[in-house]
Amino acid sequence: MLETWVYTLVSVLIISFLSLIGAITLSLKREKLNHVLLYFISFSAGALFGDALIHLLPEAVKESGFSLNISLYILLGIIISFIVEKIIHWRHCHIQTKEHVHPFALMNLFGDAVHNLLDGVIIGASYIAGIPLGIATTLAVIFHEIPQEIGDFGVLLKGGFSVPKALTFNFLTALTSVIGAILALLLSSYINGLTNFLVASAAGGFIYIAGSDLIPELHKERKISGSTIQLITFILGIAIMVALTFTE
Repeated sequence: MLETWVYTLVSVLIISFLSLIGAITLSLKREKLNHVLLYFISFSAGALFGDALIHLLPEAVKESGFSLNISLYILLGIIISFIVEKIIHWRHCHIQTKEHVHPFALMNLFGDAVHNLLDGVIIGASYIAGIPLGIATTLAVIFHEIPQEIGDFGVLLKGGFSVPKALTFNFLTALTSVIGAILALLLSSYINGLTNFLVASAAGGFIYIAGSDLIPELHKERKISGSTIQLITFILGIAIMVALTFTE
């Protein structure tokens, strides 16, 4: 049991530090970085859609099929995201802050925290089943997180975060994977169907964020050349999620 805990915690800590990979974009000049931020957003939108529909939903329906409960869990994820965004909008309308942070960036943090929490749950559950399975799952999550974290970093910068704050908050949300892993290790024997609920509701939240927040931002680009590049990076985000299915 101790070995399972050690492997699990080391794995989720490694994944948490992957959130700092967005720093590689700092090698770009500020003007060029601003120019490509929308492409990071389109990549992230594609990755979120792809992750929700290619990874999270199949995982949620693996055991019991696509039941009414799964549909309700997905809708609950959308409703929760809608409520959280309404609260964020209300806060921005009534509370003055020194720097403007767009609600979609905060929504992305919320969605990313839930997503990382689920990563931790899945990794913890995999290690409970066996060390080799846990290691394989960790590698799959690492491949998944690299493009995801780069996209998230771009979303936060575009949303108004400074570079240090974007790195810090991205790292803090990544640490929810540690919480998820601990919860899986502690609660897996007591709550049936918990993982299915979390996975399906997270899928709903990701669909909401990508469709309601990120896609409208992309429509602000009017040039054909820029829109074409957005489409390519959007498809690339989906394609990477597809490619990751071959590592599972």
